[in-house]
Formats: sequence, structure tokens, C-alpha cells
Amino acid sequence: MQSKNKIFDDLSQLMTNAMGVAQGAKDEANNAMKSMLDRWLAERDFVTREEFDAVRAMAQKAREENEALKARIAALETKTSN
Repeated sequence: MQSKNKIFDDLSQLMTNAMGVAQGAKDEANNAMKSMLDRWLAERDFVTREEFDAVRAMAQKAREENEALKARIAALETKTSN
């Protein structure tokens, strides 16, 4: 009976070790894939969301300023033609 328990203990220990190795391999594969993806994205010169939002806000402000300037020019043209 003692030898059966020893076999089960050894088998349990082997399975536990195998699961640890599998988890380590999974973590390593995930890290390698993330690193490759980060490198690929960096090479493509993509912008971050923050950068995109900042440029979008600047463009919106520029459009608003252009509209205000057009209105001023139109008002000046009307004033000089009268």
C-alpha cells in the first residue's frame, strides 16, 4: 500500500512540475509576442491616443479661428464697399 501512495505522490509531483513548466512557457510566449507587437507598432510610427486627441483639438481650434477670420474679412469687405 505504501508503494502505491509513493507512486501517486511521485505522479502528483510530476504533474505539478509539468504544470509549472507549461505556465512558465506560456508566460514567456506571451512576453515574446507582446515584445514583437510593441516593436512592430513602434516601427510603424503610430501615434498614441493622447497625441491624436491633442492634434485633433489643435485642428478644431484652427478651424474655429479660420471661421472667425473669414467673418472679420467679410465684415471689413462689407464696410469698405459701403
